[in-house]
Order: sequence, then C-alpha cells, then structure tokens
Amino acid sequence: MRLAVIVQRYGADLNGGAELHARYIAERLNRHAEVEVFTTCARDYVSWRNELPPGSDEVNGLVVHRFPVRRERDPGEFGRRSAHVFERVHSLADELRWLRSEGPTSPALVRRLRRTAATYDYLIFFSYRYYHAYHGIRAASPQAILVPTAERDPALGLSVFGPIFRGVRALMYNSPEERAIIQGVSANHDVPGVVVGVGSEIPARGSARRFRSRTGIRGRLVLYVGRIDENKGCEELFDFFQRYAAEVSDQLRLVLVGSALIDVPSHPRIHHLGFVSDEEKFDALAAADLLVMPSFLESLSMVTLEAWAMRLPVLVNGACDVLRGQAVRANGGLYYTSYAEFAEALNVIETYPDLRAGLAANGRAYFDQHYTWGTIERKYLSMLERLQEEDRAETARRIEDLPSWLARRRRDRPPAREIVDALPTGPVLDRPGPGPGPGRRAPSRRRADRARG
Repeated sequence: MRLAVIVQRYGADLNGGAELHARYIAERLNRHAEVEVFTTCARDYVSWRNELPPGSDEVNGLVVHRFPVRRERDPGEFGRRSAHVFERVHSLADELRWLRSEGPTSPALVRRLRRTAATYDYLIFFSYRYYHAYHGIRAASPQAILVPTAERDPALGLSVFGPIFRGVRALMYNSPEERAIIQGVSANHDVPGVVVGVGSEIPARGSARRFRSRTGIRGRLVLYVGRIDENKGCEELFDFFQRYAAEVSDQLRLVLVGSALIDVPSHPRIHHLGFVSDEEKFDALAAADLLVMPSFLESLSMVTLEAWAMRLPVLVNGACDVLRGQAVRANGGLYYTSYAEFAEALNVIETYPDLRAGLAANGRAYFDQHYTWGTIERKYLSMLERLQEEDRAETARRIEDLPSWLARRRRDRPPAREIVDALPTGPVLDRPGPGPGPGRRAPSRRRADRARG
C-alpha cells in the first residue's frame, strides 16, 4: 500500500501539536506501507515564511516533499477577514478569501497532489482549516482521509468546510468531543470515522535526578509543556499560579517547557526552560508532581497522555470540553473553571499523596487501554482495510461541487460564531475510564478525604 501524509509543516524539531501528530502517524504507518510526506517550506506557523528549501529530502527515513508558500500571512488582513466571517452575515466567496488569508497558501503543493493523487492508495490530510487540506482534499477526494484536529472555535462554523467533512473517505478523530462538534456542524454521520488520537514514544522511565541536576530546580513541581501563548491559556495560568503562591502555598514551583510567544513573569517560583529534547521533557515529567493544561481549545492533548503514561496526575481547564472529557473518562485528573477551583484542586493534589497516586494510576490504565501504539496502528490499519473493501465494491463517495460563481457571492451565510455557539457543550461521557478515581471538578477537602478512604 502506498500512502501520502499532507500537513502544513513537517520536521523533527517542530513543536506544533498537529505537526508532531502527523510525524508520529507517518513514521508508524511507514512500518506497514510506503509513506511519503507533502508539506510546505514554512517553519513558523504565524507568518508561513519560507525558511526551508523546496524539493525532497528525508526526515527520520521518510521522503518529505516541500513546496513554497506563495505569500506570507498578513496578520492585519487575516484578522479583518476573520472578524467578517465569524461575526457577520457573509458569502461563500468571503470564506474562500478568508481561507487564502489564513494560509499556508501553496498552489504548487495542491497542483502536485492533483497530478499524483492517483499514484497513492490514500492521502491522509492533517488539520481541516488550512489551505493545503481544503484544496488538497478537493483535488484528491476519492483517496482523501482527514485527521481534522478541530477545536471548538469559530472557524468550525464556516460553511465551506461542510462538504469537506462529508466528502472525505474517512475521518480519524482525536476525541469523542471533536467527533461530536464536527458531526454537529456538518451532519456527516454516515462518513466512516473512528476516535483514534495518537500515541507517543514513551521511555521506560524518565530521570528526575537528571532533570534536577541539569536545571538546578529543587522542590515540588507543577509542569506545563507546550507553546507558551495566550491562546493556550498561559496568561490565566500565570495569574492563577502567582495568586496561589501568594495566598495558599509557596511550596510548589511552576516549570514551563516550550517556546514562549508571550512574556513569562519574573517570579522566583516560575521557571521557563524553553524548547527541550524529548529526553529532557520526559525527565521533567518524572520530576513533576502534576501536569497542568490551561488551554481553552484543544482537539487532543498529547502531553496529557504522556503524563498519564508516566503515572502523573493532571489538572486541566474545564472550559475546554476535550480536556475535561479526557480527565473525566480517565479518572486521571481534576478540572477547574475558576481561580477558586484551580486553587482548591491544586491544594488538594499537593496535600493528599494517596489521591495523587490514585489519579496517576487511573491515568496510566486509561493510556494503556486506548493510546498504546499497537492500539493506534490497529485503528488506522482497520480503517484502511475498510476503505479498500469499499473500493472493490465501488461504493466510494464523492465530494460536493462548489456552487456557481454567482451563488458563491450571495451574502447568505450566517456568522460562523453563531453556528459554533449553538452546538451542545460539555464532555462526552459515555465511555468512563478505568478505576473508581475522582476525575471530576476540583473537590472539597471533605470530598478528597472520602476519595482517599
């Protein structure tokens, strides 16, 4: 079998969630099929500036084809177009212009896919909302599989994406919550789809001693891993943690791993380590008392899964349905929706080691049940086999055509934010995780005592 993986950026040293997800899946599927990667020359997801040479090279043994981005993203233009289609009645043409302004705009990549799609059995596209995925799927829909990496943000309500969700051969969802919101906006229930997520390369053990020797950081740690950005909830995290350190307990340190796009506060108990190697990341997980995930929008938190694999409890932002759903299904952590709940949850996890150990054990059991690489690979291979059976039966679907030139210009599309705001909220809880642990809203001390007993 011959497969292509198409993603906006690709490289062994890129720290974007979807990009890492794509690389892991490509490398794993390469054990079962011939896999090539198609991507752009960009390294920076904000500007899409061409920084890598066009052409073909290899990354970890996979052939990677890179194509130039025609134009860098203009933040001002993109902001104006976003406000227009998210907040006002608009046309389909407005949505297509928004898509071009978001990027990464690479017509050369799409042309190559259109020319060569038939030479692959299936093309696996990552991240529904970008130019490469939308136009690539339209160019190769008979072979297109989509890993949407969708979050609950206004872009999901744009009508331009409905035919994509309904017209691909299959969708590989990251979470039950992602599947629910995509089905809610597109009514694509009849399209084959499975909740898969992604595995991770988990070492036999990390070294807390090596982490402390390398960094000089002592004491008990709350760890954040990821892009340090307002969109990831980091400003609220800084505010909450500094208040907690001043008002509740000064025994914890907040350690940040990842590239910073906003200023990190100068505070004696906040430590920013920057971008680190995988070994250093897992050493940090081994040294930490818990992982905190403050993001408001996620389709899947890979580092939460890694924390559970390392037997570490998590504290997540309950305003994010996906994070809250993960924590509750796994019974592997607590969630908060306010500073008061953040402080109570952090204090309870800090104070009660038995509770901390119980959450960690539940998280590890949930990881073993759903997110080992054997499980992930079987789900992909089963879907590919199902699609091959459809091909033999000649029952493959076709994507809907775009409306006429005139119809695209009618201002008959509602504000995208209204569409998303009308979707049901909350985690999908039909599949509880293992064990009796208290993976719920931040408990009171009395509830924590009961959980310990």
